[in-house]
Amino acid sequence: MESSDALIARFLALHPKTIDLSLGRIQRLLTQLGNPERRLPPVIHVAGTNGKGSTIAFMRAILESAGLAVHVYTSPHLVRFHERIRLGKFGGGQYVTEDRLVEAFRRCEAVNNAEPITVFEITTAAAILLFAEEPADVLLLEVGLGGRFDATNVIDKPAAAVVTPIGHDHAEYLGTTLQAIAKEKAGIFKRGCPAIIAPQDYVEADQTLVSEAERIGASPIHVGQQDFSVHEEGGRLVYQDEKGLLDLPRPKLIGRHQFTNAGTAIAALRAAGFEKFETSAFEAGLSRAEWPGRLQRLSKGRLPEIAPPGCELWLDGGHNADGGRVLAAAMADQSERSDTPLVLIAGMLGTKDAQAFFKNFSGLAREVIAVPISGQIAARPAEEVAAIAGSVGLTTTVAASVESALASLHKYVWDRPPRVLICGSLYLAGEVLAANGTLPE
Repeated sequence: MESSDALIARFLALHPKTIDLSLGRIQRLLTQLGNPERRLPPVIHVAGTNGKGSTIAFMRAILESAGLAVHVYTSPHLVRFHERIRLGKFGGGQYVTEDRLVEAFRRCEAVNNAEPITVFEITTAAAILLFAEEPADVLLLEVGLGGRFDATNVIDKPAAAVVTPIGHDHAEYLGTTLQAIAKEKAGIFKRGCPAIIAPQDYVEADQTLVSEAERIGASPIHVGQQDFSVHEEGGRLVYQDEKGLLDLPRPKLIGRHQFTNAGTAIAALRAAGFEKFETSAFEAGLSRAEWPGRLQRLSKGRLPEIAPPGCELWLDGGHNADGGRVLAAAMADQSERSDTPLVLIAGMLGTKDAQAFFKNFSGLAREVIAVPISGQIAARPAEEVAAIAGSVGLTTTVAASVESALASLHKYVWDRPPRVLICGSLYLAGEVLAANGTLPE
């Protein structure tokens, strides 16, 4: 049987560009497939620059804790394409199997009949086909890039549309100003549907999202309008809206930003009609949520055995300025609990603002060990990553791989074993999980 990887490789020849934001091609294909997008369970559509995946992880954990079957579509994957498509089942969903994925790809390929279409568009159509044919209670649908012209934006009436915190990223596709980026993200808002606007880091993004929701005729649900609030109190998460107050445990996902993501998830679920859940479902969901490659502690596997004894090993795929900011804040919080030297092992793509990312760690990281990202044409050479980190005052060295970077830490005499953060790219995160033998499940 032809593999899904072989089919994806063949899809690459269908369009000269990897990214070409448009809805016409996927709408054509979905029509030829019999419009499966009209036969989906209730959809919660999620856009944003940072926090999309974590917000979806919290929603899935809460919904499954309440006994519901949850379909999930996310991107990119870390190790295998199958991670993008989780088919919901009672008691917990599973990644799509190779057989079902190949079958869906073949059906889409046959109907498309070699017409121009991007890989993301045809694979999104395949995912929608699978979601339409497998019963579930809800579909959590993550935008690939932007919102307005993203291939996922074929849902006429979502149960809710969510925009997580917005920052600068993908300027070549979405624009160079926060207003322009926010307008693209707000393209998933639909008339008469709840529009959940997460607490934003920038006033101009916040204002644009609210004004776009109102212009479209969506129903904005917004912290600034006191529709909901979320904060930490005594190490717990306190959420409140017009439906009442929830006093919940600290989210399992690490970092103060996860309080915001968890609160946004709760607001979205309650707006989408899931407000009657028992408090226990919210408690269990926050305590169980997992999202690989995002401040993930690597305590088992091959890589911790290479590092110095007692070393803490963390992994995160954040790669833009705001991702670096919340990541540095999370590491600073860890340092307050235990004053341990921080070492970064970092690889980055040439399309990302590496200087803005590393500035967040100035005065916090003891050293940056720059590494290449294998198999990525757009990856910066390790020497270039080191030079950029050095330009913001960080001490830097270069290593040939993550494994050799970890091994190099043995040459130092540490007062306390270091805290090591592998960061800078989701591609690097996927490479690390594969090398460690701890694949996403």
